[in-house]
Amino acid sequence: MSGTDNPYGGSYGGQVNATAHYGAAPAAAAAPASAGGYVSDTTTATFAKDVIEASRNQPVLVDFWAPWCGPCKQLTPVIEKVVNEAQGRVRLVKMNIDDHPSIAGQLGIQSIPAVIAFADGRPVDGFMGAVPESQVREFIDKVAGPAGADQAAEIEAALGDAATMLAEGDIQGAAQLYGAVLQADPENAKAAAGMIECLLAMGDTARAGQMLASLPPELAADPAVQAVSKKIEQIEEARKLGDPVALEQALAANPDDHAARMKLAKILNVQGDRDKAAEHLLTLMRKDRTFEDDGARRQLLEFFDVWGPKDPATISARRRLSSILFS
Repeated sequence: MSGTDNPYGGSYGGQVNATAHYGAAPAAAAAPASAGGYVSDTTTATFAKDVIEASRNQPVLVDFWAPWCGPCKQLTPVIEKVVNEAQGRVRLVKMNIDDHPSIAGQLGIQSIPAVIAFADGRPVDGFMGAVPESQVREFIDKVAGPAGADQAAEIEAALGDAATMLAEGDIQGAAQLYGAVLQADPENAKAAAGMIECLLAMGDTARAGQMLASLPPELAADPAVQAVSKKIEQIEEARKLGDPVALEQALAANPDDHAARMKLAKILNVQGDRDKAAEHLLTLMRKDRTFEDDGARRQLLEFFDVWGPKDPATISARRRLSSILFS
């Protein structure tokens, strides 16, 4: 099925810009056998038991797939092989979204294959696309802990240090570290996105936009860069939403002013108060899921796209979102 025919074409946390080829695709798209006892199937009715409850004992990877999905056929033998070789460090649960679409819809999954990791009863990380075997192994190591040395540890540590510096307000230190990574690897999308983040932190939205526009198409399509691009869009939108003090006053006078609550959440997000922004959207979800056609949940998922799956605000809000969706 082509991308234009794919009813789930879209993004979840940014589309993973990677493909892999592993020879001929499987002849049939039937649910895979549970070789080794670490792979199984689930349904809407059994999802809570197979995933939510089971993930309290060990990490559970949920593979959302469909019979017509070509990349799903590429990913299936790869992820099953790696999970079985992990010997119980994680379990793999498959969900056919053609037969069971509701869970994928509630989690905002719009493109498959999508793999979401659950731990302690909540979603904690994920990826999309038929990624190479090495990336599947790295993902399992992140979720369940590394089984061996990671050759990418140094570059990941440097990027992690830069992100920490940026979060702590050391913009210049972060920019220098991101610049060093870009000197060594000019195609490093995380470093490019980080440098744009530094410009945004300095309040220079114009230069951030210029740097974004100057990136080659391959980098511009990377999830990390797409996330910072969405952040720029959110900043531009928030500038047009009015005075946050006036919106606070409107909510104090009428807690059911959903439009004011939505606008305030968007403004708080760009101001950096992610927890409070998420709280407003979660409150709106509890009050009225029909407002703007479940707009609060969709907006929260857009925030997750920008914040990233490892951000503490994302982790906290996803856990609370999960409790609302699956309670």
